[in-house]
Parts: sequence; structure tokens; C-alpha cells
Amino acid sequence: MADFVLDSYALLAYFRNEEGGEKVEQLLNEAVADKHELHMTCINAGEVYYMAHRKDGADKAALVWKALQQFPIHIIDVDLGFTFKAASLKAKYRLSFADAFAAVLSITKKGTLITGDKEFDALVGEANFKVKYL
Repeated sequence: MADFVLDSYALLAYFRNEEGGEKVEQLLNEAVADKHELHMTCINAGEVYYMAHRKDGADKAALVWKALQQFPIHIIDVDLGFTFKAASLKAKYRLSFADAFAAVLSITKKGTLITGDKEFDALVGEANFKVKYL
């Protein structure tokens, strides 16, 4: 079974009906049908919340947070070791700290990161890193 990692870009595209949102919806539906597994770090889940809050308001952000907890996504808590890996990746590449967590999760799971954020181009060639753009 394939593993996919979602970053905040992917879920925000879904919630805002933006380009690529339909692909995320398809991945969610396929996860319900046990065709693959979806993962996201708690850091990236928090990023989805605060970005929804900033752009769409508190009420919409609350709905987004509730939906995230009901979706077929394994939300992964991070510890100090995971944080060190993300910090090391951030030190090596030009990407946001939250994106470093998504990248480390995709590397650890040997899964494919789903995003629309071209910032991840910097990691092409990193061992076990795979990305698919919306």
C-alpha cells in the first residue's frame, strides 16, 4: 500500500476549492477505500489551521480543524529526534521550517509528498524524497 504525505498547501487547496483541491479529494476518498494511507505531521496540521484562520476567519478555521480530525489522515506527533531531523533539513535546504517537517515525514515513510509548493524542488535528489505536485 502506498503512503502519501500531505503538506498544508494540499489541504488548503482542498478546503478553498483551489487548483489541485480535486486531486486531494480523490486521495482522501481513496484512503477511505484503503487504497493508500495519508499522513501529516501535527506541525503541518497546525499550519493548516493558522493559515485558514488568517485568510478565512476563526469560524472557518474551526471547521477545518474539526474536519482534519475526522479525515482518513494519520496525524503524526513529533518528538525531539524528529524535530532535529527537520531542523537539519532546514539548515541544508531553502524551505520553511514547517515544510521541513513534511519533507522528513515523507522521507521517513518513504512516501510521496503531495503539494503545490515548488519550494520542495530544492530537495530533489535527497535520499528517499519523492514529491508529486498538484
